[in-house]
Amino acid sequence: MIDGNTILIAHLGYPTTTFKAPLIYNPYFESIGVNAVVMPMAVEADVYPQVLAALFRLKNIRGALVTMPHKVTTTGLVDELSTAASIAGSCNAVLLRPDGTLRGDMFDGEGFVRGVLRKGRQVAGARALVVGSGGVGAAIAASLAGAGAAALGLFDLNSAAVEGLARRLRAHYPVLALELGTRDPEGYDIVVNTTPLGMNDGDPLPMDVSRIAPESFVGEVVLKSEVTPFLAAAQAKGCQTQVGTDMLFEQIPAYLEFFGFPTTTPDNLRAVARISY
Repeated sequence: MIDGNTILIAHLGYPTTTFKAPLIYNPYFESIGVNAVVMPMAVEADVYPQVLAALFRLKNIRGALVTMPHKVTTTGLVDELSTAASIAGSCNAVLLRPDGTLRGDMFDGEGFVRGVLRKGRQVAGARALVVGSGGVGAAIAASLAGAGAAALGLFDLNSAAVEGLARRLRAHYPVLALELGTRDPEGYDIVVNTTPLGMNDGDPLPMDVSRIAPESFVGEVVLKSEVTPFLAAAQAKGCQTQVGTDMLFEQIPAYLEFFGFPTTTPDNLRAVARISY
């Protein structure tokens, strides 16, 4: 029940028709008796800076979840960025601090890495290939580096995106080994597709699955369907895999900590969520 004491978390993006976060956060808040709500707000790009500034003049707002097409723009609208957001070049969470300043962070990569670790796999010392250097791919690369990965392979059809991500990674992690411009998964312990390939029927696979070792851990970020053709092909090889919704559920405890709410486990969130396909 929303009342005069409800704490607001804005969920900013456009369009909002595919938003799944309210179907996870709001049942969780209800289940633990926290008077807070995640509210979808459809904001187009041309008015986003004005809307964000106005929202944070409200006295009952705690923060915002930020999704497409505003993640990059948000980095220039906050007072401080986390290391992950700085490397990613994008921001998917904004916290209003007591002094009125805004801190931006990025949790897509944190969610991916937490999922890998919860499945019993090592990130520290691992070699990881990230195919796709857009916002999500850059965030995952940043979090893999932050978790101690020994080497990262980076690939994107946009070579400028790869080079920019590599520069930002080197600035924060100068000893990290980087291999740019290849999507050959041979020799990598962790392989992740962060491209849109897999969202639509008939999409080609993002890489040559025959080159992935059965011992490799293979991840996906697509939320439209759980087991994409890419993951199905990896599973057929015997690989341990992670679906896109795992990244979503794993990052929410980190968001809750960021916003100062009681945190929980992904299993508890799944138990109360009203998400469906």
